[in-house]
Parts: sequence; structure tokens; C-alpha cells
Amino acid sequence: MPIPRELLDALKARREAALAGGGAQKLAERRAIGLLGARERLDALFDPGTFQESGMHVRHGARQFGLEGKDIPADGVITGSGYIGGQQVAALSQDFTACAGTLGKAHAKKIVRLMRYALKNGVPLVAFQDSGGARIQEGVDALSGYGEVFYNNVLASGVIPQIALVLGPCAGGAAYSPALMDFIVMTRRHAHMFITGPDVIKTVTGRSVGMDEVGGAEMHAGISGNVHFLADDDAHAIRIAQQLLAYLPANNTEDPPHRLDGDIVLERDEALNRLIPDDTAEPMDVRRVIARLVDDGEMLEVHASWARNIIVGFARIEGVVVGLVANQPSHLAGALDIDAADKAARFIRFCNAFNTPLVTLVDVPGFLPGVEQERGGIIRHGAKLLFAYAASTVPKLTVILRKAYGGSYLAMCSQEMGADFVFAWPTAEIAVMGAEGAVNLLYRKELAEAADRRARMAELVARYRGEFASPYLSASRGYITDVIEPAETRSALALALRKTLDKRELRPAKKHGNVPL
Repeated sequence: MPIPRELLDALKARREAALAGGGAQKLAERRAIGLLGARERLDALFDPGTFQESGMHVRHGARQFGLEGKDIPADGVITGSGYIGGQQVAALSQDFTACAGTLGKAHAKKIVRLMRYALKNGVPLVAFQDSGGARIQEGVDALSGYGEVFYNNVLASGVIPQIALVLGPCAGGAAYSPALMDFIVMTRRHAHMFITGPDVIKTVTGRSVGMDEVGGAEMHAGISGNVHFLADDDAHAIRIAQQLLAYLPANNTEDPPHRLDGDIVLERDEALNRLIPDDTAEPMDVRRVIARLVDDGEMLEVHASWARNIIVGFARIEGVVVGLVANQPSHLAGALDIDAADKAARFIRFCNAFNTPLVTLVDVPGFLPGVEQERGGIIRHGAKLLFAYAASTVPKLTVILRKAYGGSYLAMCSQEMGADFVFAWPTAEIAVMGAEGAVNLLYRKELAEAADRRARMAELVARYRGEFASPYLSASRGYITDVIEPAETRSALALALRKTLDKRELRPAKKHGNVPL
């Protein structure tokens, strides 16, 4: 006996209402300013036809302040899963056209159910954030909903990759779910993220600030460091998420998507021999080195606008996915400061959680000196970097390009911090401090009495570099694996990566270490 026609018509009507969200007019208004609808974002993210929605018919149960009898399609959030390049991904998309995408109890339960699905099935989670925040009419029920979301963000941390795409407002407590995830992508226009907005700041402090100043994407990407990737629009943000997922494993029990088909190519690259400036004090753009080392010269840089004295990102070397950490001498001479230590430490911990080998390129003159750095806690922040490298059990490969002085030499993954291979170029200077500083300290009296101070200084600096800062001194002590030509670097790394992919390292049993936060 066929299903009665009226039941099928009722199902169709309910589906159409849910799919319409806040209505055609609201959707058209968003499109007019360059925003995609909540469902359009999901369609753009997934392979065509693979998204399966869950909870389309969920409705709120609130009765206060005009919500009784008010329909909010899908309760303001679309949840489900699909495939991206054959990899299953769970995703949620808040619908600003439906009650401003505000979060109530049912809205939160849909998100939590999706997060638990992602955890059980070991698949990444992508969240499109576009919400007016807590649904005020639901009061403490909305706060409870946020609490459940945050709790499950933490449960998922280190188990599955979590990516937030902030494409609209993300205010108050709503900002903490993205902050608890692994990566945040934010659009330059229309998106804002803050705990207290301009109106609250004006009321409490009397200071007038603009929305972009307190919560804009440029600010978060370049100053606060909250945002990892800047996007021009919704479509660009989605492409970044897809690129990022192409480097990540589905969960912490799997390896990243290496491409290990065929033999590795072990060829010299003579161009690398020509990249180092003759003058050791001359800045060098380490991106030029990275481009020669990674497959097709392609790296997905993370946090590109923040702490520019260090570079982190994902790439492949002869098919092996790696997390790259590199000092950038063209900014602050590559010195480590508070922000650089935080940026690198968090990236290293992510790579370790998701079985991604680490490749570190070293050209560091030390920690950035200054009263502000000391008062800001450079000791504590620098210790995060030491902690992150020492705690990591993934393959760790280090290449010392030029300077590697004092504590910063250790902080950039020396052998003593657990590096499996440490290669040095002939231009490497490994020492307690730079040659000029050491000579000024050791020969202060002699230099003061010298007839030609500049000539004597140059002579002593050259001697110090040759005797105490030479990579061969470290090699003779067994502190580095080998001194290699720059031209040999890519092949040396490729070979070492293949040899260490099956690395296993046991650590003392404990609940967790106490990272110096």
C-alpha cells in the first residue's frame, strides 16, 4: 500500500520551509553584499551530492519573550556530514537569516550531537560561524548550550582537527568555541569577533572604538594572533579550509595524507648554494629557502600576518607532509619574542597531536632583548617553545642555516631537545652568543687599549667564528648529524623523513605535562 499523498506533501512542505531559512528576501540581501547563505556555504565546501543533513526538523521549545509559536527553521544551524576529496568531514553552518543564527538549547544540542558524531567516527569538524550570539530569550538555557559546546570542543582537541570559519558576527561567548578549535579562518569584510563590542567598551571605559579596531579580521590576524588565515570572502575562506584539510589526517590515530608513491628523487639543487648572503649580518628571506625545499615550492602558511619573525606552515617534501618552523631574518632579524614563541609552540603541539613530522630551519640571533619583553614574560613564553619541542614525539629534523646562538639555539629544536637529525650548512654559527658580543665581552680591556680598535675587533671576531662558532666544532662533539652543502638539503631531508616515518617514542606515564601557559 503506497504512502498517502498527504503525508508526502507534508514532508515536502516541511523540507521546503527548512531549506528556505529566513526567507528569500533575507538571502537575497546577503548575496547582494557578497555573503553566501548557510546552505550555500556547505554546498561549496563538500563534493557535490555528498552532504547529508541531520536535525533539519529540530525546533526550539522556548516559551518566553515572544518565542512561543515562533518557527526558527532548523533552529538557526544546519548540521551534517559529507565528503571533501573523498575524506568524510562533519560540518555545521549557522544561519544568520534564521533568528540571526542565535544559539539556544536546541541549536546547541544539534552542534554537540554533530561533534560527538565526528569524535566517534574520527573525522574533522568544520564550523561556519555566523551568529548574533546567545539567544537572549532562552536565558540560562543558552548559556548552558554554550557550555556544552565548549566542553566538547575540548574533548575533541587533539583527537580530530577542528576548523572554524568566521564569516559574520561572532560576539561574546560565541567567540570561545572558535578559540578552542585548531584553526580560525576569517573574512576581511562582514566578519567580527570580540568579547565586548564597541558599545560596551564605550559605556565601561568611555573610549570610542570602531568595530574593525576591536574585532576585525585584520586586527585578529596581525595583532591579537587569534586568526590563522585571512580570507577575501566566503568562497576564499572555504578554499583555505579545503587546502588545510588536504594536509591533515582525519584523526589522531592516522598519519597525514602523505604521497609516497614511487621512488624519491635525490638530486642536488645548486640554487640553494647561492641564496646565502656573503655578509652574515645581511637579512635573508627564508621563504626563498623554503620554496626550494618543498614540493612545487608550495607551502600553506599559518598565521602569516602575526609574529612575522617566525614562519610556520604545512608543505610536502618528496610527498611527506611536514610542519615547517623557520626563523625569518628579514623581520626583527629572526629573533624570538613573546608572540613568535607562542605562535611556534602552538603549531608544534598541533603537529605532534596529529602525527605530522616537524622540519625546523634555524637562523636565530637570540631572544629579542627589551624591558617590554621581560615584563611581558618572555621567560614564560619562551619556555612554551622549549616545552613544545621536547614534548613532541613525531620525527623532528633541524637544519641550521646561519646563526644559532645561546638559548635560542636550544629553543629551535637542537639535538638535546629531541631532534632526530640535525644538519648544518657550512655557514652555520653555533655558539653561546654572537661573535661580536662575545669578543666585546672577552676582550673589552684589550680592545680599549688597541691602536686600531676596528682592525683588532675584526681579527678577533674572525678568530672566534672560526674556533668557537664553526659548525665543525659542534660536529666534532657529536651535537649535529652532519655538515652539508645547501644544495644537498632537500635530498637529505627527504631521506631522513622516509627513515623516521615509523618512529615510536615512549614517554613516562602521566596525566599530562604542565605547559608554562
